[in-house]
Formats: sequence, structure tokens, C-alpha cells
Amino acid sequence: MSRVGKKPIEIPAGVTVTNNNGTVTVKGPKGELTRTFNSDITISIEENLVTVSRPSDAKEHRALHGTTRAVISNMVEGVSKGFERSLELIGVGYRAAKQGSKLVLNVGYSHPVEIEPEAGLEVEVPSNTKIIVRGANKERVGALAANIRDVRPPEPYKGKGIRYEGEFVRRKEGKTGK
Repeated sequence: MSRVGKKPIEIPAGVTVTNNNGTVTVKGPKGELTRTFNSDITISIEENLVTVSRPSDAKEHRALHGTTRAVISNMVEGVSKGFERSLELIGVGYRAAKQGSKLVLNVGYSHPVEIEPEAGLEVEVPSNTKIIVRGANKERVGALAANIRDVRPPEPYKGKGIRYEGEFVRRKEGKTGK
């Protein structure tokens, strides 16, 4: 049996979880998230615990069991604490700025790159070489951070580009290296 799927999810104070025929809605101080899950998986809510169970040991049900539990857990954590992803800009003249809600990146192109975050996501620029993406939905926070990183991914020769905070970029020797 799935170790992840068996574990019940604790609902913190101030968060409400409702299940309506496989559509789970989680409301909390950071927002509201709704997602529809496979109808084969049973989601039950008792007092302050959410449990997920599967009907059989078929391969598809085993896969859905742990995934469903992990996604619901991330929804509960997102509306209570929220998620954040940090990026840093490495390179001479590379900088980020915020204009209204837009993120404006100057990363070596002939034009500035503007990125508009989706509703429910917040972009913060504490310094001109650091970007923080915040939100309640873990998937969307990660996707926006990946889209920002894709504007100028780190290159292996000089290490310039946009990288996640703490990311290790493996360096290569240039043509003169022997």
C-alpha cells in the first residue's frame, strides 16, 4: 500500500475543506483552491483529518492514491502558509524591476522582457538581482518561476543567466581548456 497515500492530512485552524463528488475545495487565509479528482479515489473528511483511499491495488489506482493525497496536502498548505520560489540573476548588467504588477527583466537582450503574473500570484523584487514568486497554488508558483528562468537559463561556460536560489550550475571548460 502507498505510504504517502495512507497518511492522513491534518487540517489546520482557519482552513475548511469540502468534498463535492470528487471536487475538493480548500479555503483559508491565503485564498481558495478548487480541484476535481478521479472518481475512483475516495476522499473522506472527518473533523480535522482528510483521508484518501483507493478501491483496488490496480496500477492506476496505486498511482492516483499517492498523487491525490499529495495534491490535497499541497492545497491545504498553500491556503494556510503559501508557497514561494526565489530566483537570482547572475551577469553583468542583468537586473529585474517591478512596474505595477509586471516584472521587467533586462537580461542581455536588445529589449526588456515583461512578464505579467497570473491572478493569485505575486512577484516581489527585493533587490535588482533577486526575484521572489509567491502564491497559494504550488503548481502555478513553480510554473511562473520556470517561465521566468526560461527567459535566460544559466549557461555552463560563464554561469550567467537566471537561476533558482541555491541551484548549482555545472561549469564547463572553454576551448582553451585541456
